Amino acid sequence: MNGLTENLRSLIARPGNGLRELVDFAEEALFILDERGNIQMANRAAQEMCPTTLIGVPLGEALPSPVLAALVEDLMQLDEKEMSEQVQIDECPFRVRVRALAGRRKRIAVSLQDISELVRLNRARRDMVANISHELRTPISSIRIIIESLFHEKERPRRRDSIASLRAIQREADSLQHLAEELLMLSMMETGQIYLRMQPVQLGELFGEVSDREEERRELAEVTVHNRVDRELSVLADPDQLRRVLVNLLHNAMKWTPAGGEIVCRAEQQGEEVKVMLQDSGAGIPADQTQRIFERFYQMDDSRSRGEGIGLGLAICRHIIEAHGGRIWAEAGSTAGGGFFAFTLLAS
Repeated sequence: MNGLTENLRSLIARPGNGLRELVDFAEEALFILDERGNIQMANRAAQEMCPTTLIGVPLGEALPSPVLAALVEDLMQLDEKEMSEQVQIDECPFRVRVRALAGRRKRIAVSLQDISELVRLNRARRDMVANISHELRTPISSIRIIIESLFHEKERPRRRDSIASLRAIQREADSLQHLAEELLMLSMMETGQIYLRMQPVQLGELFGEVSDREEERRELAEVTVHNRVDRELSVLADPDQLRRVLVNLLHNAMKWTPAGGEIVCRAEQQGEEVKVMLQDSGAGIPADQTQRIFERFYQMDDSRSRGEGIGLGLAICRHIIEAHGGRIWAEAGSTAGGGFFAFTLLAS
């Protein structure tokens, strides 16, 4: 054997020295190329990317990517020790690093790190910032317009007009507070900082309380809410967190229910569980989105909605219900006749 790569390959293949296991343990796909760009060695992650025989095969044939090929070619021709680039291979993003190895012949080490999750998180972060900026802009603009109208009144403002303006400001301030609370709640849930105080809760009574507190929102939306939950039905839950679930589901239903529509809440005991159902008379949920709507910051096309929220409410509901040991899901509008959500909790 001659050359650094042959010695390294022999050392790694030697039984009992642990280097083969160490190289295969790496999550990154690792290749070593000769001066012609042919693969001389590949770890397990690299072999999983390319199920065909790799040794002796040009890297460009194993991983067809013009950007990757150009990166390797540049390193071979230029006086550079290391270069890196983000590369798309089979619609999957990778961070690629190429490094020249010391030795009599020029050899190149290539590592590919799958950054799909990182790209997804960055996209979610950008969407979050855009959504939050949009949601903040609306109430802040409304508050400024109301205040400016009060200041520019030619005559002394009438008491009735002033009270109406102050109520409008209060509604917008409530929207800002709700947004801040949702962001804080989701952050605390995802870091395990929420502790549940489990106790028997009268489900029908709690939903009635939630519906009554949302009376002003219901009137503005021109939506009727029906509470058809048996007052005697009891579940084991944290009342504050369950109230948050019901509020978020009710807000979501009102967002999608047209004026004059109805929202119905039902519940039934199924063995040791209670199944709670909330159905509206809106457009319903497309079948391909019944899972995605529980993702944080995910929003359906809101052209037929009232355009409220940034896509946190349903994600918070999922966290809370799963923390109780229950399940939450949505059904497509074609089968449920509108927006339909259900969740389960233990009966008490």
